[in-house]
Amino acid sequence: MDIKDFSGKKTAVALGMFDGVHNGHRAVFERAESFSEQGAEAAVFTFDSESLVKKHGQSYRYVVPNSVKLEMIRNAGIGNICCADFSELKDYEAEEFAKSVLAGRMNAVRVVCGRDFRFGKGAAGDVASLREYGQKYGFEVSIVEPVVIDGETVSSSKIRELLSSGNVKKANRLLGYNYSITGTVTDGNHIGRTIDFPTINQSFGEGQLIPAYGVYATSVAIDGKQYDGITNIGVKPTVEKEAKPLAETHILGFSGDLYGKTLEVSFSDFLRPERKFDSLDALKKQICMDIENRRNINDK
Repeated sequence: MDIKDFSGKKTAVALGMFDGVHNGHRAVFERAESFSEQGAEAAVFTFDSESLVKKHGQSYRYVVPNSVKLEMIRNAGIGNICCADFSELKDYEAEEFAKSVLAGRMNAVRVVCGRDFRFGKGAAGDVASLREYGQKYGFEVSIVEPVVIDGETVSSSKIRELLSSGNVKKANRLLGYNYSITGTVTDGNHIGRTIDFPTINQSFGEGQLIPAYGVYATSVAIDGKQYDGITNIGVKPTVEKEAKPLAETHILGFSGDLYGKTLEVSFSDFLRPERKFDSLDALKKQICMDIENRRNINDK
């Protein structure tokens, strides 16, 4: 388990999975950082998102890759991060986790979490037991109330639900930024080039949430410049018989070889569901309409 040496320093530990690093998560970070005035250095304890298969008995799909999550936490101003593989601690009882990890290895004097936080083997520990262990092992517990936006409580589960239904605009409001995928550009079947719409392909990781199949308005940063794009998420039913879901992006106004490069594609709106076309000519006609719709978004 990757835990820095916290001996000799007091910490205020933000606890959570923090998948997506949304507005609610940032409220937890800010609370942890507020204790710096009392001599407690802000820190984060989290699990590697990609090491978790199930959460509370349900299949788990992460919103962003773990490396992206950690970068976002650092960009939020917290450099002290403990990111553990779930398998290393899954059998820790709640009290053992509080004693050995929080009080022991992280030297916590404050622990910050949301009201629904659960911990320990079988998620047996809750906020009440965390407070009890805090009294026993020398840390105080600070609870951050849920963040509500547009009448909706911000949560990773709600954001997954919105992305899975294609409502990326609302998901973005809860996230506090535009949902994006970051990945290496892989080689495809080059069908896009044959119909004058070259695309870049990016695969999803094992266990990664895949948004609703369809075409999205996106933007792509290349060498410091921002380009508009249209991205199809799905299995390309017009040209493929058996294919894994991927993100296929046509970048407006760009020409060049991007294979092997790592790019971030940012999503702003849902344009239409994915569907199978009777011919490549029909697909080409629809792509022209998609591009026009993407340009109209910029004109609004």
